[in-house]
Amino acid sequence: MVKTSISARPDDRRKQRPARVSHDLPVQRFRQPDDVTCGPTCLRKVYHYYGLDLGPEQVLGEIDRNEDGGTLAVFLGISGLRRGFGARIYSYDLRIFDPTWVGLTQEALAKKVRQRIPYLTRSKTILSAQAYLRFLELGGEIRFDELTPALLKRILDADHPILAGLSATHLYRMIRERHDPDTNALVDDDVAGDPIGHFVVISGYEHWGRKFVVLDPSVHVPTWENGRQVVDAQRLINSILLGDLTYDAVLLELWPGEGEGGRA
Repeated sequence: MVKTSISARPDDRRKQRPARVSHDLPVQRFRQPDDVTCGPTCLRKVYHYYGLDLGPEQVLGEIDRNEDGGTLAVFLGISGLRRGFGARIYSYDLRIFDPTWVGLTQEALAKKVRQRIPYLTRSKTILSAQAYLRFLELGGEIRFDELTPALLKRILDADHPILAGLSATHLYRMIRERHDPDTNALVDDDVAGDPIGHFVVISGYEHWGRKFVVLDPSVHVPTWENGRQVVDAQRLINSILLGDLTYDAVLLELWPGEGEGGRA
């Protein structure tokens, strides 16, 4: 694997910027081909924004999957790192990360995660923890900043779109869903169903960060025809945090390293 070095740190670009009323990044919307490829489709949007044009099958082929066919944000981050991008994850996963680990170096954090794995019992949590270790070994960064509108604005003001794993059930006030074994499809069921996790791209903000622009790759959600919608900041933040129920609750920020074309 060849990994290019990372150019200027994103934090350096966030200093001394005047306050903006609104900011909207030119991220193109792609539609996901099925119910479980929202994550890879969102990653493809971000790659395209940075000038890296890949076909859907190529992106899908580079990303690990869960047993249910979906993916995790950390798998998307690993894909970005392997392509020479810098990657930073903001995680709100208390199954793996302890709140007292805030401030640890990335090396110390990796040691803690490694020590944590033997105490995990669910296969998906173990898979996620092992992926976080790979992410750190490849040079990724994990942060635990408080999830606030100011954090989202700071990332967007660096001209970096945000991949967000969240609860679609809460964001859209959608009915819960369950798997129908007869049809092998998800069906609406407010009693027996479960909340649904989802990936979107946050591409901008309005009204000084009171509202955020969200691009959704799904054709089954109530968005504008181009997939763009403006969401209240508090509702978006709540939806991200409630994504912990479905192993989401995460932000992924990518930026190009040296040698990657497009926007830096």
